Amino acid sequence: LLYTIKFEEMESEKKSETMYGDQSDDEDVKVAVQEPVKTGPIPKAKLPDLPIIEKNNWLIHMLFINKDFERCKQVIKEQVEMTDSACEYALYVQGMIQRNEALIQESLESFQAAAMLNPNSLENLKQVGRSLYLLARHKAALDIYAEAAKLAPDDPELLHNQGVCLVYLADFNKAEECFKKALSIQKTEHSYTQLGKMHMLKGDMEGAIAIYKKAVEAFPENSDLLSVLGLLHLQTGDTQKAFEHLGNAMTYDSQNVKAIMGAGSIIQDHGDFDVALTKYRVAAAVTPESHALWNNIGMCFFGKKKYVAAISCLKRAHYLAPFEWRTCYNLGLAHLTMHQYASAFHFISAAINLKPKFAPLFMLLGVALTHLEDVNNAKQAYEQAITIQSDDPMTYLNYAIMLHNNGEKSQAAAQYAKFELHNKTRTTNDPDVNALVAKLGPILHMGS
Repeated sequence: LLYTIKFEEMESEKKSETMYGDQSDDEDVKVAVQEPVKTGPIPKAKLPDLPIIEKNNWLIHMLFINKDFERCKQVIKEQVEMTDSACEYALYVQGMIQRNEALIQESLESFQAAAMLNPNSLENLKQVGRSLYLLARHKAALDIYAEAAKLAPDDPELLHNQGVCLVYLADFNKAEECFKKALSIQKTEHSYTQLGKMHMLKGDMEGAIAIYKKAVEAFPENSDLLSVLGLLHLQTGDTQKAFEHLGNAMTYDSQNVKAIMGAGSIIQDHGDFDVALTKYRVAAAVTPESHALWNNIGMCFFGKKKYVAAISCLKRAHYLAPFEWRTCYNLGLAHLTMHQYASAFHFISAAINLKPKFAPLFMLLGVALTHLEDVNNAKQAYEQAITIQSDDPMTYLNYAIMLHNNGEKSQAAAQYAKFELHNKTRTTNDPDVNALVAKLGPILHMGS
């Protein structure tokens, strides 16, 4: 090899002398000789030796975020057995999977094991508290959150969770302090919602409205907050503001069921049943199994005097929620209108068992018993209605009619006088009632 290279150098020198003439010694061209490249396997870089406890954490994390829970549980089981339950992350993910599968007690045990391995982990303590909360052990959850608060006293999530537990323990003052402190650190929809619900539990509707107004100011495009604010205004009788907020909620979310139901009920109360049914049709596509929706649809048909369709819709609402007293009340009213007095008695009696302190139910029961020719029990039903609510003029009117038809003129006149007394402050615009009063009044006055 060396001989060949030297020979090539001599030949090149001769050629250069022939072409360009002689060159000085300083201009000699030197040819670099390259050594042959050695071929062989490339040495592998040595990976860092990870502790055996943590070496499968990446795989557990990848399987968990991809929701491949079965393989993830298998890897966790192997990791826990290999490390003798000393792998904190594997136990943490195991608890999350168990909670997702509604195994709350098992998830609590997994999170407690992770917290024992790392008692200074805020996230472990949060998850222990969360599992205790889901098990309705609110006092124990509150103690855990108090321990976690020592690690992070200004964590808004901790303060929010403490407030929720305090609401369940009926300590509303401390709960309000926690929610307000959490909101001062970070404004969230959840804290505003829970604070508003707490005021509703206390019966403070004005306070709840004030909270939801602040929430809407902070999150003006949140349709859920707008719909709840509208419903609160509806409960307090401010129909104009209620319809405004419910309309804004439907602007941001045209399929918000709460907003649709609230707006539909306002339209329905104003007698525009066709427009209300159009609204309910949109809601039915989203929540076809809503008993409240079918109850309202049924009463729309009742308002349009389509009683068979009304009873059909109300029966579906009753099937979906058999213990909803309003549906039973409406079914009793619809059957009374159809002169089906035995069916009316059945549903009104069921409603009374569910809502025994609602006077109009006893009034309707008296009407049904009157048509079933059970006068004595009808009288008891009317007396019970008057005991519960003594200022309802319709009870006195129906009682007077029943007594008049039964031949008890003087008692009927006494009940009619009470009707006139209370009807001065609570007038009705029902044309049927007004026609009946105009016809019955002179007769009873003459009899008295």
